[in-house]
Amino acid sequence: MNWMRPRYLAIAIALIPALALGACGGGGDNGGGEAQKFDPNKEVTITVWSGFTPGEREIGAFDSVIKDFEKLHPNVHVNSVAGINDDKIVAAIRAGNAPDVALSFSSDNTGAFCSSGAWIDLQPYIDRDQVDINEFPQAVRSYTEYNGTRCAMPLLADVYGLYYNNDLFKQDGLTEPPKTISQLDAYAKKLTQGSGDSLDVVGFDPTIGFYENAAAHYAPPWDAQWFDGDNAAFASDPAWADMLTWDKNLIDWYGYDSLTRWEAGAGEEFSASNAFETGKVAMIMDGEYRTAFIKDEHPELNYGTAPMPVPDDQQDRYGAGYITGSIMGIPKGSSNEAAAWELIKYMTTDTGALVKLANGLANVPTTAASAKSPDLTLGPEFEPFLDIFNSPNSETNPPKASGAAYQEIFESFASKWQAGRVDDLQAGLEAAANQADAQEQNASGGQAP
Repeated sequence: MNWMRPRYLAIAIALIPALALGACGGGGDNGGGEAQKFDPNKEVTITVWSGFTPGEREIGAFDSVIKDFEKLHPNVHVNSVAGINDDKIVAAIRAGNAPDVALSFSSDNTGAFCSSGAWIDLQPYIDRDQVDINEFPQAVRSYTEYNGTRCAMPLLADVYGLYYNNDLFKQDGLTEPPKTISQLDAYAKKLTQGSGDSLDVVGFDPTIGFYENAAAHYAPPWDAQWFDGDNAAFASDPAWADMLTWDKNLIDWYGYDSLTRWEAGAGEEFSASNAFETGKVAMIMDGEYRTAFIKDEHPELNYGTAPMPVPDDQQDRYGAGYITGSIMGIPKGSSNEAAAWELIKYMTTDTGALVKLANGLANVPTTAASAKSPDLTLGPEFEPFLDIFNSPNSETNPPKASGAAYQEIFESFASKWQAGRVDDLQAGLEAAANQADAQEQNASGGQAP
């Protein structure tokens, strides 16, 4: 499952494409020409770039689906190149030697790819072939288009929920996962073993920046909205202040310094020493892919999965979670658009292809038919993530021309807040919102999207 690792760096790298793509698309030319006709009798070779790790299981699963495509289209030969991140994709587009198909692990970059024209507008192909975009949930449709331009199609999705240790629950008489934030707090305190510099087991570490505790992942259960119209809503939507207040209160219960020291010895997230996998933390927020890590690294772990708890006054939203995913597009300058589209259409809409990929990569398939397929063999712990994926309250963060800049700005502020270096929460949120607005205006050429 380490094919997903590059996406966890999305906030750090997304600013580069957002700022660098302007020269690619001729001032926002989205490449929205006519759909090229695919000739099934013409021999053609296309190149696909992806961020999978060369030589590992995940690229094997990806390439096996490509082989299935080649059997259906014997005139198309696909050259799959692994180990390519978004920076390399951007550099190749700018240099005029881009691949025919690009797979990105960061949906945060959709806004940059679409607004600059670095990836062509796929709508002519979608319309011609009558692809039903409504087969994808709203959140998925959202992260594959920007400002009316759909330059990407979704491959598989990541869905975030709560993991909990059944054995630790049983020791403390807990029989079901928490559903509200107050229950989460009570469980976290009851499950914690030790204190101060001797924290042996942490019930739940809420720190934004620890493992998968990103602000974007917390936002849907809290119904926190990133933007109000064109403006960042950090200060205007009270959910953000409520979330940060809860976050800091629980951190302070442990002691910020104590929790920071515990985190330093918690183990690498993407390794067999992961704190949840080794029983050092009783509950954790993570993606569906963790089920595969546990199966490979600690199959003896007795655990359960559930949606993240919600604020006590929003219990009707229980079941909501964060959705993101990998995206596929045709970079500007491809000489084999028609064949490239055939591959993308197959991999992102064919039920059999999506189910095979999902089983091989332990990610959520994105169409309604594939998510309900009886051929999925991912186990009972995976089921809650399918439910979260289908929840009408599940959300993603909106694509912007500035990529993930607004998330990075918020998380930078949150880090200071958690550490006790912010005196006025509301004033700090307003300043962060102004900074995010300025960044977006700069990325979109001085105009709001």
